Amino acid sequence: MQKLTTMMMICLTVLLLAACGQAEPTQAPPKQVEAESAAPDKADAEAISLEALPRDLKADQLEAIRNRDDVIILDVREDWEYTNGHIPGSTLIPLGELPGRISELPTDKTIVIVCHSGARSHNAVGFLQQQGVSDIHNMLGGIVAWERAGYEVE
Repeated sequence: MQKLTTMMMICLTVLLLAACGQAEPTQAPPKQVEAESAAPDKADAEAISLEALPRDLKADQLEAIRNRDDVIILDVREDWEYTNGHIPGSTLIPLGELPGRISELPTDKTIVIVCHSGARSHNAVGFLQQQGVSDIHNMLGGIVAWERAGYEVE
């Protein structure tokens, strides 16, 4: 009986370990977009109304406006994260430094905040709104969503 119980425990353990190693069901890979071919030209980007932008933007919405002169991308990740890859043209002010550096933010531009996955940028938007900054947006999914969409990172 003890031998049978031991064999059953071994079989159960092997089954559990095998189940843990199985791959997730396959899904189609995310659509890869070539940044140069997908990027709107300057005239198309200028035609987008910044007043109509939602508070939370998707990567494609940011890509459509990121090269405008009246838009700034604010990256609130840490220095080392920014160095590992960031959206071209973005400005780095780590979240922990933001309260002391609000005066560096332009008051005449639309600000889109980006972080790693969207949590810190969401918090930064809330904080800045409490400080009176109004034309501010959060990019959903952060740099992870940006890269997943296939957009340029430097």
